[in-house]
Amino acid sequence: MQASDVRPLPVLEETLNYLLNLLDATEHPFEVVHDFVFDRTRSIRQDLSMQNIINDQTIHMFEEMVKFHIISHHKLHSCSSKPSFSSVHYLNMEQLKKCLISLYALYKENRNSNSIYKNEPEFYSFHVLLHLGSNNQPLGESLSLWLGRVPSLILKSKEMCFARRLLRLFRMGNYKRFLCTTATEASYLQYYIIEPYINEVRALALSCVNYCGYKLHPYPIAHLSKLLMMKELDVESFCNACGLETSTDERGNKFLSTKQTNFHYPKEVFPSYCLLGLEHF
Repeated sequence: MQASDVRPLPVLEETLNYLLNLLDATEHPFEVVHDFVFDRTRSIRQDLSMQNIINDQTIHMFEEMVKFHIISHHKLHSCSSKPSFSSVHYLNMEQLKKCLISLYALYKENRNSNSIYKNEPEFYSFHVLLHLGSNNQPLGESLSLWLGRVPSLILKSKEMCFARRLLRLFRMGNYKRFLCTTATEASYLQYYIIEPYINEVRALALSCVNYCGYKLHPYPIAHLSKLLMMKELDVESFCNACGLETSTDERGNKFLSTKQTNFHYPKEVFPSYCLLGLEHF
C-alpha cells in the first residue's frame, strides 16, 4: 500500500461524520444502513492505526465509533427475529470490543497525570457492563485484573460506581434494585448495553413471585407492574411468554395465580418492553 492510499485525518473525520449522519436515514431498514456504515468505519480505524495518529481528534472519532456500535446493539435488537440477526449482532459486538481496546489505549497515551478526558468514566463503564449476563471476559482477562489498572479518578467516578454496582446486583439476583438503579441512573448508552438483560431480570422476579407466592392469594397484575417496572398490558404479555396464565375477577382486576408449574424462560427473544421510570433521556 502506498502513502497516497491512506486518507489523512481531516478526510477521515469528514467521512466519519457523513457516515454517522446516515444512521438517521429512513429510506432503508436499519440493518442495511448498519452494514454500510460498519464496513466503512472499520476502514477508518485501519487508516488511523496505520498512521499512528494519537490526538484529541482521534479520541473523539473513536468515541463516536463506539457510540455507533452501542446504538447498533440497541437497534439490531429489534431485528432479532430475523435469521441473519445472530451473526450481525456478533460481528457488531466484536467490533465494539475492538473499538474500546483502541480507545482505552488512546486515552492512556494522551492522559496527563492529574486529569482524565471528560467521557472516559462513561466509556470505561461500558467494559464493566459488557460482563452482564455471562462470565465472559470481553477483553480477554478477568474483570478484577482489568479494574486494577484503571486510574483512580475513573474508578471512583459515578459512572464506574454505577456499572460495578449494577453488575453486582445482577449477579446477586437483586432484581428490584437492579431495575430501579437502571431506570434512575443509567445514561442512554449504558442503558443500550443493559437493555438485553432487563427482561432476563424481570423473568427472575416473575419466577420468584410465582414459586414463592401463596396459592390462595393471587398476585395483582397492578403490583407486578410496579415490581417489574412495566405497563400492565405488557405484564400480561410477559407472563404469557413465560408460560404463566393470568385471570380477571368480576371487578375487572387482573391477577397472576401463583404456584403455576408451567413457568419457563422463553426460548425466543423477548419483545422490547419499556422500562417505566426511564424518562431522563
